[in-house]
Amino acid sequence: MIRVPRVRRPWRLAAEATALLTAAVVAFPLYWMVLSALKPAGEIQSTEPRPWTLAPTLDSFRRVFDQQDFGRYFLNSLLVATTVVVASALIAFLAATAVTRFRFRFRTTLLVMFLVAQMVPIEALTIPLFFLMRDLGQLNTLGALILPHIAFSLPFAVWMLRGFVRAVPEALEEAAYLDGASRSRFLWQILFPLVFPGLVATSVFSFISTWNDFLFAKSFLISDTSQSTLPMALLVFFKPDENDWGGIMAASTVMTIPVLVFFVLVQRRLVSGLGGAVKD
Repeated sequence: MIRVPRVRRPWRLAAEATALLTAAVVAFPLYWMVLSALKPAGEIQSTEPRPWTLAPTLDSFRRVFDQQDFGRYFLNSLLVATTVVVASALIAFLAATAVTRFRFRFRTTLLVMFLVAQMVPIEALTIPLFFLMRDLGQLNTLGALILPHIAFSLPFAVWMLRGFVRAVPEALEEAAYLDGASRSRFLWQILFPLVFPGLVATSVFSFISTWNDFLFAKSFLISDTSQSTLPMALLVFFKPDENDWGGIMAASTVMTIPVLVFFVLVQRRLVSGLGGAVKD
C-alpha cells in the first residue's frame, strides 16, 4: 500500500505560524539582553546596532561580579524569594482548605475580600505599607520585603488552590476518617500531595514577582545597603554622566538565570497544575 502524505490543514499551519511568531517576539528581548551583555562597549554605544556580535566578551559580567556585596545581594534575594514561596504556599493551602471544606460565618465575604485585594494596585499601597513597616520596626530589614510579598501572593494562591481542594472528593476524606486517619494526617499525607501541582503553579508566580521586585526594595530599604536585593544592585550601573549598559544587561542576565532554573525544575508540575485549574 502506498502511504499518502498527510497534509496539514491551513488553520493548523496558521496556528503554528502564529505561535512561532509570538514566541519569537517574546524571546527577542531576552536575546537582545544577553547579546548586549556579551557585546564590547564600542558595539553597545554604536549608533548602528546590529543583532549579532563578532567579538563577544565577558567584561560586562566581570564588572558585575567584581561589584562589592553582589554575592550578598544575590543571597538576600534568594532568601526573600524562598521564604515568600514557602510561607505563602503553606498559608494558602491551609486557607484554601478552610474556606472549601468548612462552613463558617462571613466565608463568602472573606472570599470576596481576597478577590478585591487582587484588584488594588501595589503602587497605591506602597506609602501605607511604608508607614506600617516603620511602625513595626521592619524598615531596612528583609522582613519589610517578605511580609508585603506574602500578603500580595496569598489572594491569588488561595483562589487558585480552592479549585484543587474542591476537586478532591469528600468521599475520600470520609474513607480516610473511617480508616482511622486523623484530620491532620489526611491534610498532610493525602490532601497535600493531591493539590501539590496547584501549589507549584502558585509558587512560580510568587517567586517571579518577589525575585524581580524593585518598588518595595527601593521604598523600604533606605539606608542599610547590606539588606539590598539584586534589583537594587542594578542602580550601581546607572551613573550621572553615562550609564553602563553592558553592566546593566549582564546583571539583568544574571538575575534571569535563577528564574529560568526554577521554571525548568517545576515545569512539569506547573503544566499539570495549570491544567488542573483550567479543568476545574
